[in-house]
Amino acid sequence: MQALLLTDRLTFTTDYPNPTPAPGEAILRVIRAGICRTDLELLKGYMGFHGVPGHEFVGVLEQFDTSYGVVPGVHPGDRVVSEINCVTADSPSHDYAARAQDPNRTTLGIAGRDGVFAEYTRVPLANLHRVPDSVTDDEAAFVEPLAAACQVLEQVHVRTSDRVAVLGDGKLGLLCAQVMALTGCETVAIGKHQEKLDILCQRGLRTMLVSEWDGRNSYDVVVECTGSAGGFDQARRMLHPRGTLVLKSTFEGLTSANLTAVVVDEINVVGSRCGPFATALRLLAQKRVDVMSLVQARYSLKDGLLAFKHAQSQGILKVLIDMNQS
Repeated sequence: MQALLLTDRLTFTTDYPNPTPAPGEAILRVIRAGICRTDLELLKGYMGFHGVPGHEFVGVLEQFDTSYGVVPGVHPGDRVVSEINCVTADSPSHDYAARAQDPNRTTLGIAGRDGVFAEYTRVPLANLHRVPDSVTDDEAAFVEPLAAACQVLEQVHVRTSDRVAVLGDGKLGLLCAQVMALTGCETVAIGKHQEKLDILCQRGLRTMLVSEWDGRNSYDVVVECTGSAGGFDQARRMLHPRGTLVLKSTFEGLTSANLTAVVVDEINVVGSRCGPFATALRLLAQKRVDVMSLVQARYSLKDGLLAFKHAQSQGILKVLIDMNQS
């Protein structure tokens, strides 16, 4: 099959082996896939991953192994999305939160398991979620990052009286800002690029350029989505003492942080990763979150190397790979 393959560099191949399902697994025909910041970090050596990258996608359920039963409401031919943390069918980890921290997990297109920049991929049946008819293929490709944004509210109780800042105006930052605003709290998205922040302005959300920040620790909660090593310290400085710092960034390399200030200000630090797909699908079906404004380019799989080059360009948001595009 056609696939993008990451070894010491990213290449396009036409003869990669088709996946074979293990017990309790499904084979999906990929329809649409999105390039995210993690994929770009993999190219720099993050996680030491070799194989087919990619984990944001929507596909069609083609076949599956029924040794461990079936998923209620999901049938062959359905459009589906899949959680990225994969465990064996006999694992005691029975929900997305447990799978996300299972010590024996593999992670789709990131660690130990081929991903979705290919014509077909394999995932555990238990990871599948049917895509409602009202959600388009392009929208469904955003379920994974939108679920990651929703995870913040699974971990942190946000009150309507809280002042919340989302730091970073990349793809995840724009999604997190929309999700946080749904709580009714006072939300501001802070970034470096006005043209990106304007996407949120058009939805009535408050935004601010980093250069406009007055330097005061004004916020009860800061969600850090910068994707950079300096994001931790900048986000911490925006917090009230005893505030909550939510970290969403993953990147290749090390970072330094003023941990003494964390202790003195009694800051709560929360690492936040994968989230609830069912919630993300519901928000998309109800049109409560805008993802289409983030799409800036689409390529065929055979032009995947150009797609990655485009995605690495300064200021680019979402680049999609359309498997139906020739």
